Amino acid sequence: MKSPARSGAYAKTRVFVYARAAPVLSVVCGNKRPRARVWAAEVCHPSLARKRARPGKDKASGRFWNRYSSPHLPPYAIVYFPVRGRCQAMRMLLADQGQSWKEEVVTMETWLQGPLKASCLYGQLPKFQDGDLTLYQSNAILRHLGRSFGLYGKDQREAALVDMVNDGVEDLRSKYITLIYTNYETGKEKYVKELPGHLKPFETLLAQNQGGQAFIVGNQISFADYNLLDLLLNHQVLAPGCLDSFPLLLAYVARLSARPKLKAFLASPEHVNLPINGNGKQ
Repeated sequence: MKSPARSGAYAKTRVFVYARAAPVLSVVCGNKRPRARVWAAEVCHPSLARKRARPGKDKASGRFWNRYSSPHLPPYAIVYFPVRGRCQAMRMLLADQGQSWKEEVVTMETWLQGPLKASCLYGQLPKFQDGDLTLYQSNAILRHLGRSFGLYGKDQREAALVDMVNDGVEDLRSKYITLIYTNYETGKEKYVKELPGHLKPFETLLAQNQGGQAFIVGNQISFADYNLLDLLLNHQVLAPGCLDSFPLLLAYVARLSARPKLKAFLASPEHVNLPINGNGKQ
């Protein structure tokens, strides 16, 4: 049976490259990074060492990539709906780490036809490709990228804290999604009223880590930072001013959003023009 991915019937494909702030584009990282990092990334991702491919159409898959993206096919591909949703944190991570990726955009009409949904392990998106590795579940994807790029704390203690923070982010995201998709009109006022209680733990964590002047854990960014940043940005749209009582969180959002590659991504049409949720509520 011919798979939907091969037929090209279910998606448009885009390639995003956010390393253009660097002097020369690199699939792995900016030119100013240590060579050891390039070597380590290639070991972790053998697909980066594939033969140079001519720009245009990949005859093996029928998918397209941008002709200016890099001399290699992007090793990463995201299959998802045309929304930020559960993919924006991983997009932020990839952009900030100077990575390129393919994006296969699935319309709801195509999704409801059934074949793609049936082909997905849990019957849901996102689907993430890292070379020949296929992953589902957004938090599993974030953890995989965290391990791949050293975004999982400096030791086991920090890794445990990063996991704890990410689980806290997921708890709040689940509440947010329930509001957006089930009781937005009747539940928004109550949700916003209770929001400070849900934000307080993150303010506390920041205060406990270098007085809130660094990241959510330790002194280097982690995948949980991208996930938390995405959720906080969403809540600033839902309830403007919701961080006014949390000065450390407010400064944290500004500080992370000012990282050069992340700032470029957040200002790009690919982010700005993409709705947060699939039903138009935010």
